[in-house]
Amino acid sequence: MSRLVPLPVVVPLLGAALTLLLARWPGLQRVVSVTCLTVTLVVAAVLLVQAYRHGPVVVQVGGWPAPVGIVLVADQLAALMLVVSSAVTLCVLLYSVGQGQGDFGETVPVTIYHPTYLVLTAGVTNAFLAGDLFNLFVGFEILLAASFVLITLGGTETRIRTGSTYVVVSILSSMIFLASVGLVYAATGTLNMAQLAHRLDALPDGVRLTLELMLLLAFGVKAAVFPLSAWLPDSYPTAPAPVTAVFAGLLTKVGVYAIIRTETLLFPGGHVSGLLMVVAGLTMVVGILGAVAQSDLKRLFSFTLVSHIGYMIFGVGLSTVAGLSGAIFYVVHHITIQTTLFLVAGLVEERAGSTDLRRISGLARTAPLLGVLFFVPAMNLAGIPPFSGFLGKLGLLQAGVAAGEPLPGVLVAAGTVTSLLTLYVASRVWNIAFWRAPRLATTEPVVHLPALMVGATIALVGLGLALTVVAGPLFDVTADAAVDLRERTPYIRSVLPVGVP
Repeated sequence: MSRLVPLPVVVPLLGAALTLLLARWPGLQRVVSVTCLTVTLVVAAVLLVQAYRHGPVVVQVGGWPAPVGIVLVADQLAALMLVVSSAVTLCVLLYSVGQGQGDFGETVPVTIYHPTYLVLTAGVTNAFLAGDLFNLFVGFEILLAASFVLITLGGTETRIRTGSTYVVVSILSSMIFLASVGLVYAATGTLNMAQLAHRLDALPDGVRLTLELMLLLAFGVKAAVFPLSAWLPDSYPTAPAPVTAVFAGLLTKVGVYAIIRTETLLFPGGHVSGLLMVVAGLTMVVGILGAVAQSDLKRLFSFTLVSHIGYMIFGVGLSTVAGLSGAIFYVVHHITIQTTLFLVAGLVEERAGSTDLRRISGLARTAPLLGVLFFVPAMNLAGIPPFSGFLGKLGLLQAGVAAGEPLPGVLVAAGTVTSLLTLYVASRVWNIAFWRAPRLATTEPVVHLPALMVGATIALVGLGLALTVVAGPLFDVTADAAVDLRERTPYIRSVLPVGVP
């Protein structure tokens, strides 16, 4: 099974090279891209089953044993992230194929889209599987380099301007991350995370805390936690709809994943739990208040994206098995639902010609299927029973109450208020864009949505509903993953040879 571990990284990279060679044959490009992501999804599912039944699956790249060589590790957390991210990237790719050139613009070199998209996928999967800090940095840089291209597709003035902000912020966070990596190596002599789990404990408290805070700062920018999130609502909404969707679903979650991994494996003990919970509460409240004030659908969803990152950080800050389990479950839920909502925003833009709520009305009557595709994930995001959003929030709030301390209690209240305000935002969008009577009939022709775009969105809506159906087994997986994260021993024993300090 260890031979399967590199495939989620290697297959998309090989696909990217092949699609670049097939630039003159867009039909073949689409076939290669879909095939590569389908293979990646199947391999990820196999790795998840193997990790759940038998523990982490490890490969020493090039045959060099840890801690000298590069290590790829598929434990339950990494494998679960691989499965969800692969399913989402496949659906978004199908959506973009259905869209054709769409809002990429008529002059954009569309042939670049498929290889760049596959490179982005490889960066995401490499970050999830990375067993050392430098390889995690490489994964971030691969996905960021690809995202720089994707966010400016079409070359419009608005996309170049907002894309520049995204590039500057991303480079700044990468510089902080790289400086942190250098300091960690200077202090410990290694970057292998399993070995760091031993060596960081021996450092003076001040040095250890400094390294932890620097890594949290770098990952906090990438995860878009408050007050490091101001760049996101200005950058994401201007990108093409499929790009915005995959960014919203995955890129911030890679930052959250990095926080979960480092806080449990490298810096256990919850030394910054209070800070994480304060940041989580502010992220929830400030983000959702920003959403309340928006009149554009994409910007509104961008603020809800920021807001609900707070729930995940809350679970990490609790530093308990229940908190970590709830955080992992909520990451899986949010990847699926937030991506779906941005795809729906793209469909609304195709159908109504705008995402400005002041210019949209009557979609529930003129496009009832589109109304359903919005209503289901919107209610899921708001946490209406019995959807997975409700179950994830309930798990986190129960973990907060079980902590029995004042600060988690405040976070429980903040999470409840955020959920209610999310419901208000979703209801407001429904009332204005969907339920309000259509404007006077015009002579403009009715836009028929491409079947593949609608089909891909339906698939993601179905995946969101499936999370509710399989919530019990999924919570079993996340609970086991949380136990392993807290114990650290299964990960360390799987990576390091016996006797290596």
